[in-house]
Amino acid sequence: MRPQSLRFIQRAAILTLCAELFAPVLLASKSFVKPVAKTAINYPAHDFHRDEKAAIAADPYDTPEKAKIFTTDFAAHGFLPIFFIVTNDGDQPISIGNMAITLLTAHHSKLTPITTDDLYRRLTNPQSSTRPSPLPLPHKAKGGISQKERDEIESSQFAARAVEPHSTQSGFLFFDIGGISSPLAGALIDITGVTDAKGNELMYFEISVDTYLDAPKNP
Repeated sequence: MRPQSLRFIQRAAILTLCAELFAPVLLASKSFVKPVAKTAINYPAHDFHRDEKAAIAADPYDTPEKAKIFTTDFAAHGFLPIFFIVTNDGDQPISIGNMAITLLTAHHSKLTPITTDDLYRRLTNPQSSTRPSPLPLPHKAKGGISQKERDEIESSQFAARAVEPHSTQSGFLFFDIGGISSPLAGALIDITGVTDAKGNELMYFEISVDTYLDAPKNP
């Protein structure tokens, strides 16, 4: 075998070995990237107030394929991430700082977005519950949560307090669906507390989750 061919084979073997060694590191270092939001009316599950020129949409991340954007396995801990999108097509800002969201399942369970502390507690201790308890629970430190997981949770969450004219705000809210079978089928999402620039509350929004479930799926 010629020396040039031998050197080529050796270099190829080294490159292959390096790829195998560093691929897991590269995958593990993948940073969360929040989806780029479309305007709310472009999602199957939305409610549009034509007179108020405001729309809110909900996009559940209920499949393994969609959940790949997260490094944290929320489903394994009984959580459902839902991507919320608020679009203001009016000429004045709207306030969503007091927006209240309730997921009403077909079996009459009323679910509200969990707090960040509840999310950390469940991820740290899978046996803990995020549901209200009549007894005070001891606070568990977040030592079991990596900095990367904390960064992912904090950067993904819906945190907007207002939506400027002709703009869209978006982010994830997380719901505790542990022990609830088929939480989305037949469910409604009620949204109140959205106000205009003068502080007047807009008519409540109601989103049928079935419009998401029944929509054609991308191949």
